[in-house]
Amino acid sequence: MVTSLCSLHSPLAVSNAHSPTSNDLKTDLLHKFNSPFELKQAHAHLIKKNTPLSTLPLTRVGSVSALTPSFTYARQIFAHVNEPELVVWNYCLKSFVERDNSVNAILLFYRLRQFDVLPDTFTCSFVLKACTNELDLYNGKIIHGYVVKLGFTFNLVLQNMIVNLYAECGEIWDARLLFEKMSQRDVVTWNIMITQLIKRGDIVEASELFRKMPERSVRSWTGMISGYVQCGKPKEAVELFMEMEQVGVRPNEVTVVAVLAACADLGALDLGRRVHEYSNQSGFRRNIRVCNTLIDMYVKCGCLEGARRVFIEMEERTVFTWSAMIQGLAIHGQAKEALTSFNKMIEIGIKPNGVTFIGLLHACGHMGWVDEGRRFFYSMTTEYGIIPQIEHYGCMVDLLSRAGFLQEAYEFIRNMPIKPNGVVWGALLGGCRVHKNIDLAEEASRQLGQLDPLNNGYHVVLSNIYAEAERWEDVARVRKLMRNLGVKKTPGWSSITVDGVVHEFVAGDETHLQAEKIFQMWEKLLDGMKLKGYIPNTSVVLLDIEEKEKEKFLYRHSEKLALTFGLMNTPPGTPIRIMKNLRVCEDCHAAFKLISEIVNREIVVRDRNRFHCFQAGSCSCGDYW
Repeated sequence: MVTSLCSLHSPLAVSNAHSPTSNDLKTDLLHKFNSPFELKQAHAHLIKKNTPLSTLPLTRVGSVSALTPSFTYARQIFAHVNEPELVVWNYCLKSFVERDNSVNAILLFYRLRQFDVLPDTFTCSFVLKACTNELDLYNGKIIHGYVVKLGFTFNLVLQNMIVNLYAECGEIWDARLLFEKMSQRDVVTWNIMITQLIKRGDIVEASELFRKMPERSVRSWTGMISGYVQCGKPKEAVELFMEMEQVGVRPNEVTVVAVLAACADLGALDLGRRVHEYSNQSGFRRNIRVCNTLIDMYVKCGCLEGARRVFIEMEERTVFTWSAMIQGLAIHGQAKEALTSFNKMIEIGIKPNGVTFIGLLHACGHMGWVDEGRRFFYSMTTEYGIIPQIEHYGCMVDLLSRAGFLQEAYEFIRNMPIKPNGVVWGALLGGCRVHKNIDLAEEASRQLGQLDPLNNGYHVVLSNIYAEAERWEDVARVRKLMRNLGVKKTPGWSSITVDGVVHEFVAGDETHLQAEKIFQMWEKLLDGMKLKGYIPNTSVVLLDIEEKEKEKFLYRHSEKLALTFGLMNTPPGTPIRIMKNLRVCEDCHAAFKLISEIVNREIVVRDRNRFHCFQAGSCSCGDYW
């Protein structure tokens, strides 16, 4: 039945003079065969030496024969050894899944059924995992049927995998139905369902399930905190983190990353610092992802020095680390340092990616460095082989538009190899407002009307451009269009965190408990500012009202209220950090420069585009923003 080794053209037939030893080659053949042909050689050798078949590594026999015509040959070998056949096939299924070869795992399962090899719970678990990897609900339902038919519904692991399979394949409500019908559930079951709901943006349903959980693991808390961050609810994420601390659950590295991201969104520097201290005490200092998120948190909370310290202390830095630091320096007005960091990154052999160039283009855009920006944009492709994405084109249009190269920006958009989006046209529109180019503003607005008609920001900018030109009929026309479309202007707000509590203000806000004291304090500041030559810039109030009314409206801007509150409720000499959802107006910018000198405080404002660090009467933006 088996051919003699001597008659086969194999490595064993080669003279010993050309190989280490004959025994070495025989050992290799017996344990390292890679094909059905070599398996048959090894089998022949065992027969010749009258050696038991159990000497063969059976898992290797299965692996080289699973999907070949030698499948039955392998089964004949298994029939002559004591090892249960299914154990070997389960190992093969597991190997396929772990090596990202899930399709072969599914094919092997069907071959096993074709030859009446009865699956067990392990078999089903490996094939369910394969179906999930492939998002193959058709075959997944068949395996689900086998689980029921073979009486494996008692197995909670399999039940959890089935719920996860349906959800991953988009059948979230089928998954929920299975979840509700389960006779038993563990914390993994609940976590699966909550995670899948969060993936689909159903944070309300996920939160309700979370509250119903009989017990929660650190993964449960972390998943919910991450979910809130992903859904744009950082405040809820922070509140849940504090609740997690109160019940005594220790955060892990993933939790730390999630809550730091929430701190970054909120500008909650005090909590971010506390989480930083906790991560150091817990040994997370070497976790690159934690460190990268710390850099991002410090940058977005207006504490560039904190970001620098984390960066310097890192033992290992990736391209993401360098890119985060470059981006942080850029939005803080430290363009020279951003470009210096890029040069250092290149010198040590780290290849930049697309995010790196977004940071560099932002740096150039915030300083008006048009030539440098052009050079970086074109070097992406010519030197680093990076194809510019829509974000890079948006940065270039923003750079050119801010600097007054409006016609070049317009031609740049028209010649883009990809379709411009609302952000690109919005950048041009913003430049048109700064440089008062009504014709191009109207063209940009027309394009935006087609791409994003319900975006209130673009309508407001065009209305403001008309207002600055005192074209009140056009202002009324745009406002009427907004009413007809059901579009409302986004109200400006500013927030400041004092003693861990976030205080939010809107323009003209009189609802705060300290409102009267805030207005009194502002009047005192105003007296000092006027002594230094302050004249209210009422041109930023784009309303057709009397001058005195414009001044009153100007003095109630949300960032002025937040700053005044901060001066009243923080110790002298401490920095004040304010977050604003819109662009800082020219009058507030001028006022903050004077106030920083009068009160001898550092005032950091994060607006929609960048950071402004006011100190000793000047701003880090160099009055270019």
